[in-house]
Amino acid sequence: MDESRPVAGPVGERERIGELDVLRGVALFGVLLMNFVGFAGAHVLATEAQLGALSTARADEISYFLAQWLVGDKANTMFATLFGLGFYLQMQRGQRKPGFEARYRRRLFWLLVFGWLNALLLWIWDILNLYAIAGFFLLAMRKWRTRSLIIFGLIAAFYSDKLQQGILGLLGWRLVPEELYGKAAVLERQSVALAGDYPAILVTMWQWTWAEWLAGGLMFAWLIYALGRFALGAAIGRSGILDDIPRHLPLLRRIAAIAIPLGLLAALGARLLAERWWQPLGDNEAVGQIGEILRSPAALLLAAGYASGIIVAFHGKWGRLLFGPFAAVGRMALTNYLVQGFLYGFVLFGVGPGLGLAGRIGTSAVVVICIAFFALQVAFSHWWLARFNFGPMEWLWRTLTYGERPRFRRPPAGEPAVA
Repeated sequence: MDESRPVAGPVGERERIGELDVLRGVALFGVLLMNFVGFAGAHVLATEAQLGALSTARADEISYFLAQWLVGDKANTMFATLFGLGFYLQMQRGQRKPGFEARYRRRLFWLLVFGWLNALLLWIWDILNLYAIAGFFLLAMRKWRTRSLIIFGLIAAFYSDKLQQGILGLLGWRLVPEELYGKAAVLERQSVALAGDYPAILVTMWQWTWAEWLAGGLMFAWLIYALGRFALGAAIGRSGILDDIPRHLPLLRRIAAIAIPLGLLAALGARLLAERWWQPLGDNEAVGQIGEILRSPAALLLAAGYASGIIVAFHGKWGRLLFGPFAAVGRMALTNYLVQGFLYGFVLFGVGPGLGLAGRIGTSAVVVICIAFFALQVAFSHWWLARFNFGPMEWLWRTLTYGERPRFRRPPAGEPAVA
């Protein structure tokens, strides 16, 4: 073998960027929270009347508003941008190595497989399959100029499922049937969920996936959403910020100081419009649609502020204490994301030991459960990574990608760690 040629292999610990692991962990908590809030909420597995009759209804209303304002769309924006950034870094590191494109496509193929298995067997709103498809497009876009990536990403920030449905509505097309979110459909899904018949749940969830995600065209809208953030992630990778993060802390501090307050105001305005709570404009459907459309760009602005602020804080003593524990979760993002699907099913469905709380649990309780569960994920991730070099799904993904098994267990004390 020619030792001067770079050899393909998984990224080692010394090549990891700690700040990205922290951001990925923080984003994963937000994804957990918003997925659970949405799935347990109205029009999915509960009716508005059921949630309004709960003793915690007022606290739930406040919790839901705060979650949507402060976290909704921001967590998946950060997660998608980090995925795009990670894919770009892998492309950058791998292009000099033999078989780069085939290896990269193989990596995306297996992510697509994981995602569809997750969507079909466990978690209906899986995003891994979407990220895999977006990754193939990003591979084709890798020679674009940085300016082109930024322009595409910013334009895509305005595209959303709500905008797409609004445009189709103007054309007289309604691909997603309204009755999918009606009381009868919700109660039918809820009944299946509580009955504990797992095959019946799979059929019901697949019918939902077909009607909304595939035939309803929402997959296309979310693909544009994800790919735009992937493009911005790639542009960030090219900017050079990650090459010397300490030198760019003043810039990141300025971004946080501007983007956080403006993002909070923009997200608040979009939320008020979407919920039609701003009385001077009245209870107008068009106003609500405008608010829904503005959610995506507002989320992009606020997510940029969050990410910049977290990185700046992480380079200080208190920030490292606060955000440092998230890094272990971020290093095992694939494993932790997949495990979160079991939590939703355990709490809401009546399968086996499942609690079967669909229609009987509000947002405030969901928030408490998410905080407790994520704390367990943090503790487990630290315990696991003290003994193993990779999370279990990360190890499997690398094995399938590279065609060889990287060292799984950590070496005994005194031996060098995996490169």
